[in-house]
Amino acid sequence: MELIGEVEDIIYQNEVNSYTIARFETEDEETTIVGYLPFVSKGDSLEVIGNYVEHKEYGIQFKVTTFEKLMPQTETAIKKYLASGNIKGIGEATAKRIVQKFGENTINVIKYDPIRLAEIKGITEEKARIISESFNETQEMWKIVGFLEKFNISAEHAKKVYEKLGADSIQKIEENPYLLIDIARGVDFRQIDQMAMKIGINPDNEKRVQTGIKYALIRTTYNGHSCTLKENLLEFVRNLLEVSTENIEDNLINLKVNGEIVIEKRGKEEWVYLTSFYKTEEEIAFRINYLQNSKNVKEIKNIDSQLKKIEKNSSIELSEKQKEAIKAINEHNVLIITGGPGTGKTTIIKTIIELYQSKGKKVVLTAPTGRAAKKMTESTGEEASTLHRLLCIGKLDDEGIYSKDNNYEGAPIDADVVVVDELSMVDMFLMNCLLKCLYKGTKLILVGDVDQLPSVGPGSVLKDLINSEKIETVYLDKIFRQAAKSKIILNAHRVNKGESFLSKDDIANEIDQDFFYITPKSQEEILKEVISLCTGRLQKFGDYDFFQNIQVITPTKKGMLGTKELNKELQAYLNPNVYGLPEKSYSGAIYRKRRPYNANKKQL
Repeated sequence: MELIGEVEDIIYQNEVNSYTIARFETEDEETTIVGYLPFVSKGDSLEVIGNYVEHKEYGIQFKVTTFEKLMPQTETAIKKYLASGNIKGIGEATAKRIVQKFGENTINVIKYDPIRLAEIKGITEEKARIISESFNETQEMWKIVGFLEKFNISAEHAKKVYEKLGADSIQKIEENPYLLIDIARGVDFRQIDQMAMKIGINPDNEKRVQTGIKYALIRTTYNGHSCTLKENLLEFVRNLLEVSTENIEDNLINLKVNGEIVIEKRGKEEWVYLTSFYKTEEEIAFRINYLQNSKNVKEIKNIDSQLKKIEKNSSIELSEKQKEAIKAINEHNVLIITGGPGTGKTTIIKTIIELYQSKGKKVVLTAPTGRAAKKMTESTGEEASTLHRLLCIGKLDDEGIYSKDNNYEGAPIDADVVVVDELSMVDMFLMNCLLKCLYKGTKLILVGDVDQLPSVGPGSVLKDLINSEKIETVYLDKIFRQAAKSKIILNAHRVNKGESFLSKDDIANEIDQDFFYITPKSQEEILKEVISLCTGRLQKFGDYDFFQNIQVITPTKKGMLGTKELNKELQAYLNPNVYGLPEKSYSGAIYRKRRPYNANKKQL
């Protein structure tokens, strides 16, 4: 459907992606429009295309798929537009005087004959030029939206394009459409490529080939890699662009000369990096070496007697391997402690805290996720924070920078000892940011299991640091007696060794076990089992409350046993809306306030 009208008011507008909710008035009615509407402000006249949808809470809305800004036609509309605050130098009073003077010809005067504005009291020729420049700049922003729309590039990218390329964005894009790949990272290369072909770019054009190479390297980083083998890169780009290997090779050389990529030789292999990723790896290596080669100013004398004292006071019995790890921490500024579940990593951390705090040293605990930090706090009794919170950094941007301010590199960490848990989940950019924030002489203890979750972002920091053999590493492989009671932990170690799970016979006569085989014959039976376990069986078995202690894991999103349907089924049993509690619908899911509990932890 198509609506033509005026934006009466902006209810909400996201500053980052320009997602907007606005009141929109047509000749016949007033409605709410929603969608990505960059450069749209109160008072704008629009032609919007989309369809009506019904929001569960807010009712009928018009969802905009594309739009075009229109010049206001009537004197009332022109006055309202000029008074909206979009044009520099014009407020409500000035807008009124301009329209009174020039009427429906106001827009033409501002665009083509702005000096005439100086005929109005309070407007100098300089101010008239400022008004005209501001007006024309706004016009250019509107044109970008329409220009990109022709090539199936959504309006949400228009604001970023304008911020990067300026008022002559369209001209720059026409000269080199591949600029958009670096600006709008979410855009598919094929869209840009089709756009370039329509404009008349030659298939062998060096800008096309070089952008195809960079796009391939960016795609590699989406999969967690910081670089790729040159032969794999050549094959991907050859299939993507349908150009010769020689052409790609030539453009690889040009990109290398221009400093946009790095080609590293490792034996007979060649690996290709985007320069920013290569420099990040270089910085990590440099800073790690700098830390570990600094003077060991935090070393504790008579470490053996200190450990005996801690064991006696805390009723902790450290294994020889754990003592080895703690002594290694004392002897080195940087140390890695690695091992699977139940191998004593937490006990080492607790001992480190007590050891260094007893000497008046400050120990800071941190982890990459909120869940990992909370677990660290619970297991040690000391406050742990996420790395992002510790470093005072925001979300990672397209260039691997963790702040809106590109010069910001995180907050310096005031600590004698920094312990980072679950390092396997830390990507290369976050690791680099952490290292930048450490003072010379700070001890850095990196704890993790290479078989645990890898980082979402690029880089395999823990694994690569261990494999480099440049950092002192303590390997914990003994499962402690208490942990060995857990069949989950035993099975985790068996899998890592390439062995199968314990069989039913192995656990048949075990008491207080935490690992079971349940063998339903159909999806329906599996669903019944999951609901039964979550709604009472596990509560009776070990006082496991669903909302506090139970997590259901499934490998798919769709289907009867996917996350979406399982969540709906569990909600229906565990939190049905039988009391008319507040709820909201969003993206096909219902979010509902939980029912209160009584003193016996049963829902009222």
